[in-house]
Amino acid sequence: MLTYQHNYHHHLPILRFPIPTTATAAFTRRHPPPISASHDEPPIIQNPTTSTTNQDNKILRTHNAKSTSILFQTHKTPQTLNGYEHDEILKLLELSMAKKRTPQFPGSIYVQSPADIAVDSSLPPIKDLVFTHDSDYDYEVIMRALEIRREVTLEIFKEAMRKGRFGITYSTNLASRLFPHFIDYVMIQAASMKQLPEYASSTFNVRAKAFLEDSNVVPLIRWLKHNGLSYPQIGKLICNSKGNIESIRTTADWLKSIHVSGRFIGVALIRGGECVLERNTEELDETVWYLEQNGVKREWMGYIVSRCPELLTFSMEELQTRMKFYFDMGMNDKDFGTMVFDFPKVLGFYSLEEMSQKVAYLKEFGLGDEDVGRLLAFRPQLMGCSIEERWKPLVKYLYYLGISRDGMRRILTVKPMVFCFDLEANIVQKVQFFRDIGVQEKGIASMLVRFPSLLTYSLHKKIRPVVIFLLTKAGVSRTDIGKVIGLGPELLGCSISKKLDPNVKYFMSLGIDLKTLGEMIADFPMLLRYNIEILRPKYRYLRRTMIRPLDDLIEFPRFFSYSLEERIIPRHKIMMDNRVNFKLRYMLSSTNDEFRQRVEAAVQRRHMFESGISNNIGLDSPTNEDEIDDVDVDVL
Repeated sequence: MLTYQHNYHHHLPILRFPIPTTATAAFTRRHPPPISASHDEPPIIQNPTTSTTNQDNKILRTHNAKSTSILFQTHKTPQTLNGYEHDEILKLLELSMAKKRTPQFPGSIYVQSPADIAVDSSLPPIKDLVFTHDSDYDYEVIMRALEIRREVTLEIFKEAMRKGRFGITYSTNLASRLFPHFIDYVMIQAASMKQLPEYASSTFNVRAKAFLEDSNVVPLIRWLKHNGLSYPQIGKLICNSKGNIESIRTTADWLKSIHVSGRFIGVALIRGGECVLERNTEELDETVWYLEQNGVKREWMGYIVSRCPELLTFSMEELQTRMKFYFDMGMNDKDFGTMVFDFPKVLGFYSLEEMSQKVAYLKEFGLGDEDVGRLLAFRPQLMGCSIEERWKPLVKYLYYLGISRDGMRRILTVKPMVFCFDLEANIVQKVQFFRDIGVQEKGIASMLVRFPSLLTYSLHKKIRPVVIFLLTKAGVSRTDIGKVIGLGPELLGCSISKKLDPNVKYFMSLGIDLKTLGEMIADFPMLLRYNIEILRPKYRYLRRTMIRPLDDLIEFPRFFSYSLEERIIPRHKIMMDNRVNFKLRYMLSSTNDEFRQRVEAAVQRRHMFESGISNNIGLDSPTNEDEIDDVDVDVL
């Protein structure tokens, strides 16, 4: 007899039950009989096969009622499958594929970890849960199983990273970049390893760990990190390799051999994409050799590949076609090599159709094939500009400023970088500034054509400071500043500390006051652009040899623009030989023939004066009254 003892306030009697049969014993172990609330009535054991009311069928012991109901369920409902509910099936899948032991509760009927010995006996076979007649339900269960296995593989990878002495945060961030592409690859390879004899009886976790160790992916990650690659770059690179991890190190070593170093190795590998990793070193060497044969120096290869790794993805036929596109425009090997070095994208980044459209647009300015070839060799960045977004708006704006096509062609050939600038953020602001300081519209167009480099200067760091210097330190008035900039836009390209300020101090050292200097600059803005070493001998010759007063220099500041050896000294000797004297303007500004005629006329007037025919001087003298006033007859 099986004795069941229970003390209740120390007065409960000892209850004795007969030994149950085999079926009854199995059921009794799962459902012990409840203790009656009465002290006199014996406990009632309910037979599950007996038909009772709903109240009688209710299981009073609810601790393991859910597990028991699954085991003893005898009919299917639309929410059940093979005797298991949907939630129970997912729970069983998670228990079957879990990597770590999950928390258990007392009375659980399932073993909670596949590492336990009795897991196969405690968990139902997966095929009993998956292979059903409901295809949609099968797909849902399979996808859920796949997601669970992915999560397990992800945890195995993180564990391998932590064993490789990577931090938890770094491992988690990198794993998120490798999910799901590389994680799926590891999962598939680990599953296929079960066919190998040595792994036939191994668990999935063991196979996944073995594959990660054999692939050397963790040492590769450390090597890439040491070379300056961030975890997003490493994740993208490993995914691009499509499982061929060794190709990453092989390609990286080849990049080092052509002097690609530092973080540019990762940039080249990532931007090159899958095509670079799929090519062998012989094909890459052939590409480099062909570039070297056409003007690209060997020592430039590292720089070029770092800036445009797309070059390594081209086949030899495509590379030859692209190079022929530039050689057909009359470009030689030297120009081609320097062009590729200055802007590597000009060869490997843009499509042939796009390059042809840009060359055709440049020809609309009146340039020939050779002109375009020289232009691209000098400024290959033009090939990186958009026709619709960059060139057409600029051409339209220059047209409304009054610049003709010839003027645009001059801007393009002299300073092609102007066609690479943003219109609103760069050119429009500068033009508006010139308007604000008083430069006329026609003057703006003229100064842009005359000095296109003006548009390449910074408004706030170069143009505005020069204007402020002219107004405050050089004596230029506000009414004349527009005239000065319009006549001499080259001043805006001069350095204040090295050019403008020393020249201002030099002229003031000659005895010229600030206001007078400002008037001289307004009359001849280029006065501040000459080197002091050139100004000093001219001034010395004017004052000591020609014995001219300072007022002559103030009246004609263009005196400093003429050559001392070729213009000033020869003409001064002619005047001394003929005993005539002219103002500096008529002495230097005329051509040689005009100067000779003026000297002859002055000599004739002197002879007439010496002969006493002074009353008829006006009849024989030039009709230009200003010229008569400017001519001084020397009667030495």
